[in-house]
Amino acid sequence: MEHLIGQYQDLGWTAAKALLLLVVAVVGLRLAERRTLAELGIFDFAVAVAVGAIIGRTSTSSDTSFVTGAVALVTLLVAHRLISVLRRHGLLGRLIDRRPMAVVRDGQVQAAALARAGLTRNDLLALLRRGGTDELASLAVVLYESDGSLTAIRAGQQLGEPTRAGLREAGIGGSR
Repeated sequence: MEHLIGQYQDLGWTAAKALLLLVVAVVGLRLAERRTLAELGIFDFAVAVAVGAIIGRTSTSSDTSFVTGAVALVTLLVAHRLISVLRRHGLLGRLIDRRPMAVVRDGQVQAAALARAGLTRNDLLALLRRGGTDELASLAVVLYESDGSLTAIRAGQQLGEPTRAGLREAGIGGSR
């Protein structure tokens, strides 16, 4: 029966550690920059997974203290914040963040760029349809952004024009 229940007298400490670690994580994440899930880059995702793993492992482990887990959480969150600031400048940003790729040019799907983006032609067409665009020929460029979303520029429009046919404005995008 002990294999199923464990040391029942330790259950209160397990709950306390889990709640305290959750508070540390929420406070740390609250102090971090606001980003939506769709905007998470690979580094952000890795930190999010590590935070979850630390909370889960520390709260259920009888040989790992709350302080050990909290130090690990704070270290990751501080490192994430530091790298987020450094990413904005120079080489580190180029190493961590992908540059946007043109997956459609002049109405033609760019197969090599699509493969590098990890998308199939059907993925691309589905995302374009969700954004209200179903005619490839009308598109000058479709950019696969670093956050996994698509931005479409119609023929004759310039990037950044307020009337731009961007799929982001239509709520299309997501991480892949």
